Amino acid sequence: MALIVQKYGGTSVGNTDRIKNVARRVGEFRARGDQVVVVVSAMSGVTDGLIKLSKEITALPSEREMDMLLATGEQQTIALTAIALHALGIPAVSLTGAQAGIVTDGVHTKAKIQNISPREVHRLLDDGNVVIVAGFQGRTEEGEITTLGRGGSDLTAIALAAALKADLCQIFTDVDGVYTADPRIVPSARKLDEVAYDELLELAGAGAKVMQLRSVEFAKKFGVIFEVRSSLNDNPGTIVKEETRSMEDVVIRGVSLDKNQAKLTVIGVPDQPGRAAKIFRRLGDGAINVDMIVQSASHGGSVRATDISFTVDKPDLLKARKVLEELRGEIGFGEVQTDEGIGKVSIVGVGMRSHTGVAGKMFEVLATEAINIGMISTSEIKISVVIDLAQGEKAVRALHKAFLG
Repeated sequence: MALIVQKYGGTSVGNTDRIKNVARRVGEFRARGDQVVVVVSAMSGVTDGLIKLSKEITALPSEREMDMLLATGEQQTIALTAIALHALGIPAVSLTGAQAGIVTDGVHTKAKIQNISPREVHRLLDDGNVVIVAGFQGRTEEGEITTLGRGGSDLTAIALAAALKADLCQIFTDVDGVYTADPRIVPSARKLDEVAYDELLELAGAGAKVMQLRSVEFAKKFGVIFEVRSSLNDNPGTIVKEETRSMEDVVIRGVSLDKNQAKLTVIGVPDQPGRAAKIFRRLGDGAINVDMIVQSASHGGSVRATDISFTVDKPDLLKARKVLEELRGEIGFGEVQTDEGIGKVSIVGVGMRSHTGVAGKMFEVLATEAINIGMISTSEIKISVVIDLAQGEKAVRALHKAFLG
């Protein structure tokens, strides 16, 4: 008998027929004698619909109330999934994140898991139940409902697998696994049988939608080997695990495009120690994640100054601009410019550690396609560039052809 944690995303539970399909799949594992914990997302489109409703009232709703609102999406799904299992004669109990013992910090809309007390989950499993847990949510020590942000259901599943010492963790989605690129952009993209934590970390950070960054970080930290596979068929998926020697033979593992980035440029920041620190500390205090940063000499004016450009997730753009406007008088910079028409294209592979000339080849490919580069960021196994979003898909196809055939 194995203890299995399975996560089903919004598309996998997008309607009642798909919820019934999930129940049947869970029932197959249950019939083998396995204990099964199911983590589910809100039904496809529900979270976006709730956000839209809130934005019809105000552009910047209270983050506490947004957590109260968005947490209802997953609670709807857990109840429907339990009902579907009951219809098959399978005992099942649904739990909110709080009921499952998921304790978070107090940062609304982007909470971090601080602890999981899985006693109630174990008790219900030992009583013969399938346990269905609402992904994406938890509660603080003070009892406040919080949500975990993008990819929160994946994080819930992996964290529960670690806390429960599960034998297997499966992330079911609407794709067969991790591909060398988005198959909707590159039809020739290939599914990977396995991928290293570090590679998936970089792909996730670069905008690949299969997994979110924090989920993979958590899996790596606690050694949770997991499989990404489709809930719509029985094809084997992609195993995500520690790097092996054979993985280094592949120079580039994948190419990704992040369409969810926006750029802000702060014009005329006085060229004095501590100014940039104050800007980014205040953004950090606002739980705004900054990705790429470029600083350059400012043109115009007699006082030495610099322009600082950086990227954030598009949903954080208004909040970031508000923070900067509040700092304008304190720091004494000029205007704040924003650009939502950017895309971040990245190439990733652990083989880059032992192969030279990768950056030069990437830039040559983009130059051949007449694609201008606005910003560049590198790590040991990734190179990312910011380009015009309208050219993003063309860039991905060209890079995939050049590096992956």
